[in-house]
Amino acid sequence: MKTFNVPVIYRSPLISAIKNQRKQQDRMKKDFTPTTLDFGPLKILLARHFGFCYGVENAIEIAFKTVDENPDKRIFLLSEMIHNPHVNNDLLERGVRFIMDTAGNQLVPWETLQSDDIVIIPAFGTTIETENKLASLGIEPLKYNTTCPFVERVWNKAEQIGKKDYTVIVHGKPKHEETRATFSHSQSNTPTIVVKDMAETEKLARYITGEAAPDTFYETFKGQYSQGFDVTKDLQRVGVVNQTTMLATETQAIADYVRQVIVTHYGLTEANAGERFADTRDTLCYATNDNQTAVMGMLEEPADLAIVVGGYNSSNTSHLVELCEEKLPTYFISAPEQMHSTNQVDHWDFHHKQEIHSDTFLPEKSQVTILLTSGASCPDALVEGVIRRLLSFYGLEHKADELTSVK
Repeated sequence: MKTFNVPVIYRSPLISAIKNQRKQQDRMKKDFTPTTLDFGPLKILLARHFGFCYGVENAIEIAFKTVDENPDKRIFLLSEMIHNPHVNNDLLERGVRFIMDTAGNQLVPWETLQSDDIVIIPAFGTTIETENKLASLGIEPLKYNTTCPFVERVWNKAEQIGKKDYTVIVHGKPKHEETRATFSHSQSNTPTIVVKDMAETEKLARYITGEAAPDTFYETFKGQYSQGFDVTKDLQRVGVVNQTTMLATETQAIADYVRQVIVTHYGLTEANAGERFADTRDTLCYATNDNQTAVMGMLEEPADLAIVVGGYNSSNTSHLVELCEEKLPTYFISAPEQMHSTNQVDHWDFHHKQEIHSDTFLPEKSQVTILLTSGASCPDALVEGVIRRLLSFYGLEHKADELTSVK
């Protein structure tokens, strides 16, 4: 796989040594057991896969290279390049400005942009409408494009099945930048609707089978369907694609559920199910799959708690938290400094969208076992920082330096 020129501040000699060792031992990536770091009173089980994915490293390389090569130009990002505050703040400090926030609210008026300005498209991609807006301002929309190739693969699949007269069902968060972009590209080819979870999928199924009154569809899914969507016609042939950072298992469950509803309703068989349900299994992102599978492998080990590191508005990171929370106490943090002591920690409650303070953190016992992972937009340097911070509580920070010599 291609290697990228990512700023050294995001790298970690410690984490690189650990990852390189695991890669040598498991080149085919079939072993999803965690790496054990036993420090005596503290044992850390590090997920097999975590941290920057291909799409994130690609975006970072393009963005920082663009800044370096254009010192005399105004440089803008459509919105946060990735959902990590450290990376975004580094770009802001280098003079980059965000045109919109993550919800799509305008921060820089379109009319203030000039044709010689540089506008970088973030890793999530953007809508066709925004591309057209940039073009109307004389700015080549795709010249500085960091859209993740795996996001573009979803767009391509949606286009392929759309041209075969399938309606596209997008499993994603309706307000997320990637989902908005995927929805825009998909609806340019075929009727499209977004479902955020299985509960909404079950509601949609009632319109497929005719159990729900058609006229109620437009209020139930307000803001989530393409213009001109005809619920009486557009749910007869469908395919499911996803926002690449969703839970892979949930996307697959949604696709399987919709397929079974279609098969049962139309009296199809396994042999002819494709007449009304498109196979889209290859749109699942490898990094999402690997990171989530690694967490599930990690959760098979006994532990006292889990720590997940990443940006609070990171979808892929929140799903790792979600998986961990099912099994044991979980702390979602964005930086090592949030761990104040063995007793106190500030962490994110993504269910209620607020940071909370806990006066209980590490249990008092002879050996504390912690599961540790991070999101796909989190620099490895932060994960090393978390390990060092935890070791400092036990007077063992020097142990991290010993690990960097691992071959």
